[in-house]
Amino acid sequence: MIKKPSIRVTILLVYLILALRGKEVKCIQRGGKATGIPMNQQVNKTILVEGGDVYDCVDVDLQPAFNHPTLKDHKIQMEPSSFPSSVYTEYPGMYDIPRAELPIVECPIGTIPILRNKRTDHVEVQTIDEIISHDEQQEEAGIMYLDVLYGTRARIIVYEPKLTKNSKDLTSSWVQINGRQKVGRADGIGAGSFVSPRYSGDSFARFHVYWDDGLVNKSCVDLQCPAFVQVNPNIGLGGRIRPVSIYNGQQYEIDVMIFKDPMTKNWWVTAHGNTPIGYWPRQIFHFMKDKGNFAFWGGVVRGPTASSDSPQMGSGHFAREGFGKAACIGYIQVVDNDNKLVTPNDKKAFPQTSDKYKYTVDGYKVDHNGMHIFYGGPGAIV
Repeated sequence: MIKKPSIRVTILLVYLILALRGKEVKCIQRGGKATGIPMNQQVNKTILVEGGDVYDCVDVDLQPAFNHPTLKDHKIQMEPSSFPSSVYTEYPGMYDIPRAELPIVECPIGTIPILRNKRTDHVEVQTIDEIISHDEQQEEAGIMYLDVLYGTRARIIVYEPKLTKNSKDLTSSWVQINGRQKVGRADGIGAGSFVSPRYSGDSFARFHVYWDDGLVNKSCVDLQCPAFVQVNPNIGLGGRIRPVSIYNGQQYEIDVMIFKDPMTKNWWVTAHGNTPIGYWPRQIFHFMKDKGNFAFWGGVVRGPTASSDSPQMGSGHFAREGFGKAACIGYIQVVDNDNKLVTPNDKKAFPQTSDKYKYTVDGYKVDHNGMHIFYGGPGAIV
């Protein structure tokens, strides 16, 4: 049996910071069972948030992660034992960029929000394996990094790139860490913004976390399968990021950090500094229980036509257009063995694009605040 953990006052204070600030939230149901939630999981509250997404508040110790065979007796870690230290409390910015709001849901303390599988009745439920099969096409533009690391932090300017009508591809802007043993064998985790009509039923930028099981070559997003343990009752995985950046207009960013807890060895995700969302337990990994050896920051498009009929990436404009017009990911740092955020080793970083006619990188820069790069392009959309 998994014991329900006590919630410390310090965690309550962190979560209070994530108040809705006027966002409309409507309680449409209390108790009972809800579509998309396993029958053994009691729904404490169902919430309709602004924009139409429906979240079920489920006890934190009854979430899908604990169906994983290695997590049967897992003790939930409600907060990291420590956070990576940095020379800056808040990064001084080259540009004054306001933060985009992550999807906020007011679930009761002791529960976590789970997005309903069907946002609308006409959307067919799809697993992420169907959406981003490893046999499908992929293009990317950003920075590849080949070195030992224990985490990363970056600020991502969020756009809503367009896909052709009825596209089954996805386009994302995110951070990614892998533990690679050999070709075809790699665990992976990531976080950032996805646009995927086939998966979410619309063309909005949505916040997701991602896990790749390198042993069985299986992918999983958010709480879709037994993997990610969410502890935050107020951030709704899979929900809309708002507002998003406008080409040649106001820009908005999200601040994402992924790091390995130095005591428990779990891999944590936090947002906008030190706001914990949840973690991937160490037990579910095969090739990165202790560290990663690859990272990627930038844009990825994937799907059955990602190369032959490529969607937009980033703002849909080439990287050379620069700030306010091209997508950007910056203030990139990595976590070293001493749990410190440091600038990545420039000699181990490789800015690149898989197809320079569709997507480009530009403005690559390294300074004491980290790495920065513009990326993206129109793909095959004209």
